[in-house]
Parts: sequence; structure tokens; C-alpha cells
Amino acid sequence: MADFTAARRNMVDSQVRTSDVTDPALIAAMLALPRERFLPAAKASLAYLDYDVPVLEAAPDRPARRLLKPMVLAKLIQAASLTESDRALDVGCATGYSAALLSRLVADVIALEEEVGLARAAKERLSEAGCANVEVVEGPLVAGWEPGAPYDVILLDGAVEILPSALCDQLDEGGRLVCVRGGGPAAKAMLYRRDMGEISARPVFDAAAALLPGFAEAPGFVF
Repeated sequence: MADFTAARRNMVDSQVRTSDVTDPALIAAMLALPRERFLPAAKASLAYLDYDVPVLEAAPDRPARRLLKPMVLAKLIQAASLTESDRALDVGCATGYSAALLSRLVADVIALEEEVGLARAAKERLSEAGCANVEVVEGPLVAGWEPGAPYDVILLDGAVEILPSALCDQLDEGGRLVCVRGGGPAAKAMLYRRDMGEISARPVFDAAAALLPGFAEAPGFVF
């Protein structure tokens, strides 16, 4: 039987701490939260690998969905500079692991998912984890969740080629949005911030992630 507690500790020590993640509350949350319970049973053994673990296979009408590798997720969350009073929107929450982490760090979390099966899994697993301050909602990821806006923090659980204005419009003054922008070796983790109605952007580290559905750039016109 796998020793998930030891694997979790090793993940934090060898993947997270060594990547300049120093936020003690975030590290404590990652040590306490059983990531394996947010994966299909057949993939539980992959929970603590340095790997984007698949939670939904690709189909003709949808891309595969994956949990962000622990290091990338931890660094994105740290870059968002969370406070205990923040309200967060988790876009593409999949089975709910990222929302569960956020729930231990902020006041309230809206976890948005457009795949019905993943949303159902997120509700079940977040309930089992005792995350009473998380609400799972269903809808297109690119639209965000306007009924809960504005948000202090928006986390995108995957890569984007475009950043829809709908998400930026849902940031509160001083709000931060973190995501992986682009694909391939040029991809970067980005921090966006809303100040005086304007959105600024800066890269924070090199990263790669699976593209979230709806966030692909439209193909250009070819003569």
C-alpha cells in the first residue's frame, strides 16, 4: 500500500520548497491536503509526481484535463500574494484540489468548472475534505463567474493563449490574476493586476501547462 503521507512530504521538500516557495501557510496546506483523493483511484499513485496528472481523457469534443503539477500550482498561488480576507475564483478547478488549497488560505472560494463530471467530482471531494468555504459552480471557463465578482484573486488552472476581458473585468481594485500564458518553451507564468481600472502584467517564472478549453487563440487568416 502506498505511503501517501511520506510521498506528500517528499513532494513538498523536493519539488515545492526547492522552487523558492516559502509561504508557510501554503506549505502547511500542501502538507496537510491529500492530493491523491482528488484523483481517479487508478491514478492515485501519480498524485505526488512532478507531473500534470490527467483527470479527464481527451474526446472529440474536448481536450484532456489535468491537475497542474505541484510546483507550478504552488508558485502561482504564492505569486498571487493571498491574504486571509481574500475572495478567490478558481477557473478550471477540475476535481477541486486547487480550490481545496485556496480554501485554507483565503476567506471564500468560487470553484468554476464547465465539465459536468469534473464539477460533480469537485463537489464530492471538497465536501469530504471539509472545505465549507468553497462553492462549486458550472459554466464556461472563459466567462468567469460574474455573479460572484469582484474577486481579489483569480487562479487559472492551466495554460491560456488569450486572456478574456471577462476575467479581467471581474477583478476587484488591487486584484491579482495568475495563469500560465502560451505554450512550448516560450510559456510563462504571469501575474496580472488591476489598479485604477488598468490591467498590468509581468512574467514571474517559466512554466508549462495543458491548455484550458476555450482559451486557444483564434487561428489567423492565411492567404
